[in-house]
Amino acid sequence: MMRPSACAALTLVLLAAGCKVGPDYARPDAPTAPAFKELAGWKPSDPRDGIDRGAWWSVFADPDLDRLERQVDISNQTVKQAEAAYREAVALIREARASLFPTLTVAPGVTRSQSSGGGSGFSGTRTQYTAEGAASWEVDVWGQIRRQVESQSAAAQASAADLANAKLSAQGSLATAYFELRGADSLAKLLSDTVEEYKRALAITQNQYDAGTASRGDVLAADVQLQSTTASLVAAGVARAQYEHAIAVLTGNPPADLSLPTALLTNDAPVVPAGVPSALLERRPDIAAAERTMQQQNALIGVAIAAYYPQITLSAAFGFAGSPLSNLFSAADRVWSLGASASETVFQGGYRGAAVDAARATYDQAVASYRQTVLTAFEQVEDDLSDLRVLQQQAQAEDTTVAAARRAVDVTLNEYRAGTVAYTSVITEQTALLSAEQAALNVRQSRLVASVALIQALGGGWDTASLPTP
Repeated sequence: MMRPSACAALTLVLLAAGCKVGPDYARPDAPTAPAFKELAGWKPSDPRDGIDRGAWWSVFADPDLDRLERQVDISNQTVKQAEAAYREAVALIREARASLFPTLTVAPGVTRSQSSGGGSGFSGTRTQYTAEGAASWEVDVWGQIRRQVESQSAAAQASAADLANAKLSAQGSLATAYFELRGADSLAKLLSDTVEEYKRALAITQNQYDAGTASRGDVLAADVQLQSTTASLVAAGVARAQYEHAIAVLTGNPPADLSLPTALLTNDAPVVPAGVPSALLERRPDIAAAERTMQQQNALIGVAIAAYYPQITLSAAFGFAGSPLSNLFSAADRVWSLGASASETVFQGGYRGAAVDAARATYDQAVASYRQTVLTAFEQVEDDLSDLRVLQQQAQAEDTTVAAARRAVDVTLNEYRAGTVAYTSVITEQTALLSAEQAALNVRQSRLVASVALIQALGGGWDTASLPTP
């Protein structure tokens, strides 16, 4: 049995010599570029230099969008799931950290026995009372437990980044659905106005027919065009309803509980500055999650390597055993013990080596996943920048086309009234005008959606400073 002073000295020696085996983490390099390719030679028509770190959607200055977005953190079920996963990850840190401390147990007991005497001359019953406490501590000499804590801490940070990414994804999906809904509202307004114009055109052909200067075919052609556009107006309501349903689910509501008033699509498509590509590594939560996963897997290499070394355990017990109960805690009934032990597995058929190789391979997978996540992020930003650049140019061209088509309709309709052209010419120009107006509307909607996508690709208002500390 070891003396208390010897046991204490051994403990200090073990703690002083304690280390953490396995590689210390250093973030690997990731492929980056000095500047975004799609920004070269392009100046956004309406740049926005400021963005709210939380409410990034405020750049659109839309009160309805702001009200809906603020419900995502509260009611979106995907976000709630990610938040629960984060709380689980934090609990696993405490669970791993608990192994750094001794385990204490208490064991009170009572035993009643009977003896028949025999050669001892004693017979009767006897009651034995015990009160014992024990402590056991597996000393983390090689850092196996500390590496496990490090791994769980990195996993919790990755989970926090996943939570931020879930919020950003839901917010981006909501903003996209919102602008698509407003696009459907604007399309309905466009078709409604066009129906009114076609009604007036039908009245003109009817008057021309009544005056004997137009054929019945002109009246029928005008009516067919009117009815076809009316049907398109009805069909536009289908898409709007679906976008409204999607917004309801993203805000955590049943579709029946949400109704949005009709409003037109804004002409404002703000573009936020992309910054330098290297900053993207700190601004995207999915990149942060992939990077934290690398440290998680790196720490597990140390856990696997520590299995090569012996496990050292300190133990102690102290208690009382005696009878009767009133004298249980007397000095004469005291018992105690101190001990230390070490165990080492000498043969496992290559199991530990295979475990280390598997841990290293898993880490290499995490590195490749991290670098691919970075490349995908750059691709998304470049795609969104090119979309906005091209759409800005296309919007200008579409506006010019709409103005020209409008003039063509006015001229052709006047010529029809004068009897110099057939009504088919009017229908052709009206069809071209409606097509141009729809194309212009689609470009406006696409610019807003691309603006949302760019902000989302840049990480919203998030950066790695938002991660909880280990």
